[in-house]
Order: sequence, then structure tokens, then C-alpha cells
Amino acid sequence: MAYKVPFVNYPLHYRLIKSEVDSAIADVLEHGDLILRRQLKSFEENLAKFVGAKYAVGVASGTDALHLSLIAAGIGPGDEVITVAHTFVASVAVIVHCGAKPVLIDVGPDFNMDMTKLEKAITQRTKAVMPVHLNGRVCDMDAMMRIAQKHNLLVIEDAAQALGARFKGQGAGSFGLTGCFSFYPAKVLGGFGEGGAVTTNSQEIANKVRLLRDHGLDRETMEILYYGFNSRLHNLQAAILDVKLKHLPRWEDRRRELAARYDKGLSGITQIKTPPPPTASGPYFDVFTNYVIRAQRRDELFRYLKDNGVEVLISWPKPMHKMKALKLEQFKLPETEKISSEVISLPMYPELTNEQVDYVIETLKRFYR
Repeated sequence: MAYKVPFVNYPLHYRLIKSEVDSAIADVLEHGDLILRRQLKSFEENLAKFVGAKYAVGVASGTDALHLSLIAAGIGPGDEVITVAHTFVASVAVIVHCGAKPVLIDVGPDFNMDMTKLEKAITQRTKAVMPVHLNGRVCDMDAMMRIAQKHNLLVIEDAAQALGARFKGQGAGSFGLTGCFSFYPAKVLGGFGEGGAVTTNSQEIANKVRLLRDHGLDRETMEILYYGFNSRLHNLQAAILDVKLKHLPRWEDRRRELAARYDKGLSGITQIKTPPPPTASGPYFDVFTNYVIRAQRRDELFRYLKDNGVEVLISWPKPMHKMKALKLEQFKLPETEKISSEVISLPMYPELTNEQVDYVIETLKRFYR
């Protein structure tokens, strides 16, 4: 189906920066710089600077960024890691793959971890907490870091959806032991395929992740220091991401403009609840990776929007802890369950036009009339 307002528009995105991207790709191919070469190093340096961390290590995916972070931090069998269920399954899967136990707590109205629930979930086995900065909004990291320091817990930030977002002026991915990012194409900084990165202020952790992503091989001594993985961010992706990173502040400004337009246009519809608006002051600087509303008659609305040419998405209509195969049903998460029955993601990307946003708004108004 050809949508009047597609959820994403990859071809248009590429065409607008085609000459820069094509030049970067040609540079990689003409020099044969395919694996662990200068383009990767350049991107890692620029990404660390953008996030506000000392180091960045490119890996094969956001999932691998989380997994390798946990391994480098020493998380293993017998340990507990606290996180949330209102996220993609990868956030929990990596804990299980380390042999550790995921402990799930509820989220608040902004879809992020409810910090009032955090301390109650800590036990003698708790070793780390993984806040998930969802939809381009950073968690309350004052409360997070205060509780983590009090209980001597490691903080692994799942910042896959929050590159460029800030809390009290500090960038997502620069608070904890590591920050973990995804460059899946639909993210604010998307590659032409899979990709991810770990940011950290610890040289030791950065070195461990570099070894773990490359089979545990120290390429200077050719000594194998760990049983590692094949999780390198390829130079071709790194070169493309380095080009895009220069545009990211402008793209995120546009996302905030679009969010403000949605907010204004949807303000009179009592049957929906919009996300926290973009503000010029206050602790949160949101980048709106997604624009997610909570809607009455959500499933009917979903079908109506699709039928009228608006491509929308429902993320996680069945909460993760209700998936029987995952064996997480012991967790009671009423807000997560309620959110899962109400949320719907509207189109949100920098190339979206004001006219397209207005069409989405009018379609929503027609439905609720």
C-alpha cells in the first residue's frame, strides 16, 4: 500500500544526503578499508564527543552493545539485573544470555522506569540496573544514580532510542558504566543495516569491549585474551554513520518541531494523551525517536489510520512479561500492561512535512468525531 504518510521514508532520507553518502562509500571501497580501519576510528571518536563520553566502541548491533557491556562489567550467573518490560525483548534477552536473572519493575507515565519502584526491587544479588531511555527521553538519572551509588550497583544504559537526548544537559549514554546505542535504520542515527556502539568513561571497559567484539583477540600481540564474539561495526556502516552524525543536531531539532506541531494540533482531543512536549527549559531534552500517544479505542484507531493512508505502529501490544515462553509471568506490572493496550506510534522523522503532520492530525480528529 502506498501511504499518504509513511511511518518512515528511507529512499527520501537517502536522496537528501546522497552525494555525501556515496562519496563516503566510494572512499571505503576504493581504499579497501573494510574491517577495523580508519573510518571506524573516526566515527568512534566523533560519537564519543557527541555523547559526552571518553570512549566509544562500534559493535554489530544495539543488542550486542548491551550484551558485551554486561559481560565486560562481569555480570554472570547468580547476579540480578533490574530493568523494565516496556521495551524490546533484547533488553531482557541479553541479561538471560549472560546467565543472570532479569528483575522487571514498572514504568511511569513517560514510559520510562518508575524510580519509586527501583529501590524496592534491590536484593543482595542485585549487581546492576539497566534503565531504558525510551522514545528519545532520558530516564530520571538523578534518582537512578543516587540509588545505584547507595547500593553499589552498576548502571548499564540502554540508550538505543536516545542518542542526542539529555537530562540536565548531560547526554544519554554518559551517566552509567556504559551507554548502549543502536544504529538500526529507524533510529535517529540509522545505518544502512545493523549497527551499534558502546560508550564509556572507563578505559578498562572500552578495551574489554574492543576485545570481546573481535573474538577476544589482541591484534598487537595476536594473543587471545577472552572467548569473544564476532561483533565488529563494519567500516562501510561507520563511514555512513559518520556522515549522518554531522546532520544529527539539525535532524533532532526538526523532530522537536514536528512534536510541537503534533502537540498543538492534538491538544483538543480528549480521547488521547500526548507525550511530554518538547521544552526549552527543564531537566529533559527529548529527541522524539518516536512520537507515541495513548489512545482510547486504540485498535480501532490503528485500523482507521491505516485505511486512511497513515502508516502507524503499535510497539509491544502484548507486554513482554505476558509472553509465556519467556517465563517472566511472576512480575506484576499494571502500568506496563495498561500502556501496552493504549499506545500507538505516529509517523516521526525529519523529512516529514508539516502538511503530512496536519493530515495525520485531521485524520485523528475525524476518527474521534
